[in-house]
Amino acid sequence: MKKAVFPGSFDPITLGHCEIIERGLAIFDEIILAIGINADKKYMFSLEKRKYFLEKTFENYPKITVKTYQGLTVEFCKKEKANYILRGLRNPLDFEFERSIAETNKKMADIESVFLLSSGEKSHISSTIVRDVMRNNGNYKFLVPPIVKYEK
Repeated sequence: MKKAVFPGSFDPITLGHCEIIERGLAIFDEIILAIGINADKKYMFSLEKRKYFLEKTFENYPKITVKTYQGLTVEFCKKEKANYILRGLRNPLDFEFERSIAETNKKMADIESVFLLSSGEKSHISSTIVRDVMRNNGNYKFLVPPIVKYEK
């Protein structure tokens, strides 16, 4: 059984995330959407809200589960008996950053990283951009799943 962890803060989940997750289903038997908890980071959405958004978006996908974790992603992978980390790449900068992490993860825990390239129509979407649009009262609906709602 091929099990992957797709880690992130998902603050909020975007259609870019959704694309990578859905395409990952063709490769993996199970995907755990792992919401990393970083006490030093300020989030726009609470952990409960981010978990809710993920669970509702993928409620009809039996191969997907949503969990939270603290600490190193590779330690979470070992705990969950997942041998793969799934990541999406939007551009060359993402690749350079993710490659360094992937090499470290491989040496630390023999966890393989699998990268999927974002489609051209989704490669511009990032949670940072979505949060900025939301904060400034812009139309964010074409960037996120329908369940994501921002209320000031």
